[in-house]
Amino acid sequence: MDHARVVIIGGGIAGCATLYELTQMGWTDVILLERDELTSGTTWHSAAQVTNFGMNQTMIGLKSHSIALYRDLAADPDYPVGYHYGDGGIRLANTEAQMDGYRHFASLAAGMGVEYEVIDAAECARRHPLISTENLLGGLWDPHDGDIDPAQLCQALAFRARRAGATVRRFCPVTGLTEKPDGWIVHTEKGDITCEIVVNAGGYRCNEVAAMMGVTHPVMSMEHQYFVTEEIPQIVDAGHRMPLLRCPISDYYSRQEKTGLLVGFYEQDCRTWGMDGIDPKFSNDLCPDDLDRVMDVLEGAFERMPVLQEVGIKRVVNGPITYSMDGAPLVGPIPGKRNAFCIVGLRAGVGEGGGHGWLLAQQIVNGEACYDTWGLDPRRFGRHASVELTALRAIEDYQNEFRFHFPHEHRPSGRPARVTPLTGVLAAEGAEFTVVNGWERMDFVKPTADFEEEHCFRYTAVDDIVATEVAAVQKAVGLTEVNGFTRLTLGGADLEAFLDRVICSRVPRRAGRVGLCYLLNHHGCIKSEATVARLPGGEVWYGAAAAAEIHDPDWLRAQVAPGEDVTITDLTTSHVTLVLAGPKARAVLADVARGDWSANAFPWLSARRAELGQVPVVVMAVSFSGELAYEIHVPVEQSLTAWTCLRAAGAAHGLRLFGARAVESMRLEKGFRHWKADLITEFDPYESGLDRFVRPGGGYIGAEALAARDQKHAFVTLRVDAEHAAPQPGDRIRQNGSIVGTVTSAARGHRVGATLAMGFVDAGKASEGTDLMVDVVGLPKPAQVVAPCQYDPEFARLRA
Repeated sequence: MDHARVVIIGGGIAGCATLYELTQMGWTDVILLERDELTSGTTWHSAAQVTNFGMNQTMIGLKSHSIALYRDLAADPDYPVGYHYGDGGIRLANTEAQMDGYRHFASLAAGMGVEYEVIDAAECARRHPLISTENLLGGLWDPHDGDIDPAQLCQALAFRARRAGATVRRFCPVTGLTEKPDGWIVHTEKGDITCEIVVNAGGYRCNEVAAMMGVTHPVMSMEHQYFVTEEIPQIVDAGHRMPLLRCPISDYYSRQEKTGLLVGFYEQDCRTWGMDGIDPKFSNDLCPDDLDRVMDVLEGAFERMPVLQEVGIKRVVNGPITYSMDGAPLVGPIPGKRNAFCIVGLRAGVGEGGGHGWLLAQQIVNGEACYDTWGLDPRRFGRHASVELTALRAIEDYQNEFRFHFPHEHRPSGRPARVTPLTGVLAAEGAEFTVVNGWERMDFVKPTADFEEEHCFRYTAVDDIVATEVAAVQKAVGLTEVNGFTRLTLGGADLEAFLDRVICSRVPRRAGRVGLCYLLNHHGCIKSEATVARLPGGEVWYGAAAAAEIHDPDWLRAQVAPGEDVTITDLTTSHVTLVLAGPKARAVLADVARGDWSANAFPWLSARRAELGQVPVVVMAVSFSGELAYEIHVPVEQSLTAWTCLRAAGAAHGLRLFGARAVESMRLEKGFRHWKADLITEFDPYESGLDRFVRPGGGYIGAEALAARDQKHAFVTLRVDAEHAAPQPGDRIRQNGSIVGTVTSAARGHRVGATLAMGFVDAGKASEGTDLMVDVVGLPKPAQVVAPCQYDPEFARLRA
């Protein structure tokens, strides 16, 4: 029986890039298995655009790596690759809101060393003389844009990997996978291979591979059509290659293909592919042409590029491309499996595949990548992430391919996916909902039934609504539901030793106490944030963000040593959390729950079991708002009873509802961090300003690595001189023209009357009073480093 350290299943760009990058990191005992010929899946018919554009800094970083790698491959005299680098590309816009988005993306990219240009309509036409400026405001220029030969790219990666010692086996279908305590057996038509680690790089067949592991990935394929035109005289005469074009106005893209154009479409009448299974013989194959389906999009393309009406079509390509549930790839550990990774759902696989393979190789070898990879992590989806829901989302993403999401925008497909008995009650009271890990969570209360939010990068009427909700919490009492909160009970004879090993903070020891705790990875950087509560009777509750539903249990279970007696039980969907906040919160609680709720009897960071009316609950005195507040954990089947009880009791105390947008404003004023916004794997707890949560003496995961780290960055709170808008995550922070940091969170602080931002800056720029500049909708605005807690710094209100 053959053996390898890693077996990669799939020979498209994902598999070949991972194979190559592993060899670059010194792992050469690696085998890639391909059921047919290399690139015989989606890769071979890819439009193969290579842009540096990304929706966040991680995506920009991996695309920059792809571009650098592809340029190196193209220049290799031993195995050159056809790569048109630097043709440039334009993303068009016909609204000011889109232009604001492009200004933000330019700021975000600059923080990663990538320069975009925001240009007007006339400049768009000057750079791309085939387009009309009708109904056009401008666009975003990416000077690095280009295209590459996908087959040559993958062959070159495989060539280099083989030269380094890796093995590639073509025409070797995988027929099964058997999980072992120390790895896997990969069964193939040509014999079995034992390995320590297996990687699913199966492209549109990724769920065939996943089924062999007993899992499912939220990945769906869509049919995608493009055509290639006959020769265009204007291109022949231009004297330069035409820039790439992406048009959210008419849902198409184009790039030069020899002396014509390749034109691709994202039609509204789009189709999923392969939901009922994929023919085993479908290889190097295409779907039937269906240009009638794209006629509406084609008409818009004709208007933008009139030359298309004058030229013939040489060939049409209609092939499957893969989408995940949120459009971003799944690159990282497979949930619930040890020594198993995936790199799937790469809808723009060729363009960014080199970077994805690079990040995955780092995770396999080092446990983490150089960037926080949460936006790609397969564990970012909850248990609701079915293939059927993914299909709905994939259709919507396909229809909006070049239309980015605005701040606070949640599109309607597949909604509602996850609700509680209170969702309909809140809707009846006027709630507008945000979506958190699939859960419908109250965002704010609409002033009228027909109110619609204007989605843009600037302050809108919603900010006045949020200010009213914040004022109600500050002056009286507010009530909200925080559904989906990750909730685990921990037990077992070895629990105490386990907690001390996985948590770097002081774990509460006394019954009835609550503590905020942090978990580090093996590099000494932030892995997770958790509220740990010791309930009377000895039960230990572990609470984390809703987004951590799969991530945290997966991480915790992976840290349980063989033979260690630790139990982890999930209560996430068995309870809902009601939050009662404000100076009158104690009075409301005392009216409906027996017992002494005074500050002496139930101080801040306390927990107890109680009856709220007739409902058994767990109450914790914790606050994310900075006001006196209680988290009330209620069995889901009794949540409506508990809610009705609190609403009735609150009437006498001026109770109002408040939503997630108000919580965001208030937590920024307190300097409270948000996991996977302000707390990421790129920084350690000292850089993150969490020194007080690190217990002395070590003994926990990451302690030695943390002690050896040199803190080069610091977490700061900024007051930003901007009344029209808040910065967005990724916006650059500058001093004297140099980039010194990046924004992680920002909003209007309604209690302090200022726009606040959080972010990381170079360590020498973090002193209070330091003057900086922060980009707000693309323009630099003065900002100053201030104390982390801008509201009630003595924490008197939540202790009252």
